[in-house]
Amino acid sequence: MNLISDIDGVAHVEGVALPAIAARFGTPCYVYSRAALTAAYDAYAAALAGRDARICYAVKANSNLAILNVFARLGAGFDIVSGGELARVVAAGGDPAKVVFSGVGKTRAEMRQALEAGIYCFNVESASELEHLNTVAGELGKRAPIALRVNPNVDPKTHPYISTGLKSAKFGVAFDAARELYRRARDLPHLEIRGIDCHIGSQLLDPQPAADAAAKVLELVDALAADGIVFSHIDLGGGMGIRYQDENVLSTADYLAPMLGVLKDRKEKLLVEPGRSLVGNAGLLLTRVEVLKHGEEKNFAVVDAAMNDLARPALYDAWHTIRKVGAGDTVATAAQRYEIVGPICESGDFLGHDRELALAEGDLLAILSAGAYGMAMSSNYNTRPRVAEVMVDGAAAHLIRRRETVAELLAPESLLP
Repeated sequence: MNLISDIDGVAHVEGVALPAIAARFGTPCYVYSRAALTAAYDAYAAALAGRDARICYAVKANSNLAILNVFARLGAGFDIVSGGELARVVAAGGDPAKVVFSGVGKTRAEMRQALEAGIYCFNVESASELEHLNTVAGELGKRAPIALRVNPNVDPKTHPYISTGLKSAKFGVAFDAARELYRRARDLPHLEIRGIDCHIGSQLLDPQPAADAAAKVLELVDALAADGIVFSHIDLGGGMGIRYQDENVLSTADYLAPMLGVLKDRKEKLLVEPGRSLVGNAGLLLTRVEVLKHGEEKNFAVVDAAMNDLARPALYDAWHTIRKVGAGDTVATAAQRYEIVGPICESGDFLGHDRELALAEGDLLAILSAGAYGMAMSSNYNTRPRVAEVMVDGAAAHLIRRRETVAELLAPESLLP
């Protein structure tokens, strides 16, 4: 679904006008659509219908409690990478028994927290972690449910920073070492083997690498069955991409079809871990033009949002569509090409390069496709309070995270005696 609709020349998210949100909650702020979140989840559910499957939302994409609660109400499980994310899932009403715990650096304290909460499975990413988890589980008198995250060395054809399945990646265990590690796990008294996990990267547009990875995983599953090691689930991760600019993006069903074709009539439960594809295009960053600055070589539109609010452009040179929101804009001159930048003291503080827009100071802009890795990666650089978050649900707009204050940023700190 399209996040923004124009009604009488005014940009709306569902039934709420964006200028009204700016007037009520201020800018910059993140705006999400509950209908868009639900539609994205339902697309996965429909594609997996008739199969024993669980959708585990990747919390790292956007961990706001209200968003987690929307997915929990829809029946989702959750893919977490920290003890903090587990606490968020529980606070949002999520079921720990539907949680998988990924990540290369789980601490012993996080292992204890997850075991005491009763999570579904640990996705183990090293031989060392296997031993640590066995020790912690033994100390608690429990058996830790595990899967090994296997690195299939499949090129996901994505940005190198978000490619996770190659031999050079820090993630997972080597494919050739996995069989022996599973044998070791079988011999450890405080571990329970439940499944196998694989995740090759994020913002994947071509479905074939995911299907190729699934085929390699199934080869290993069948080899392990010959060793007497059988699985109750196969976790094939997430990573499906979204449209930011002009990418050719398949429907959820068409993207999953090659992978599901590889699985055919397998009896193991299927887990998938979508993140960006559930929330990315369900959110935008609303910001206001503060200053127009016309230079000798470039024109700059300085807005009140910055790289601390949305890091993806500075971090990945990522593209986000930027558009005016409509009614309430001031009268502008003809369109010109602008660098859309923030007020932070860094040359890398930009939100968009070379955008053709007719702008005046005070105009509202919507930075689209900002629902994933936006607020979740934000910071307080330059002592900037993090922004508000708003959820639109039909004709209602709910504040789901209030704007921070400078006083709150200073409160944990103290002067020397």
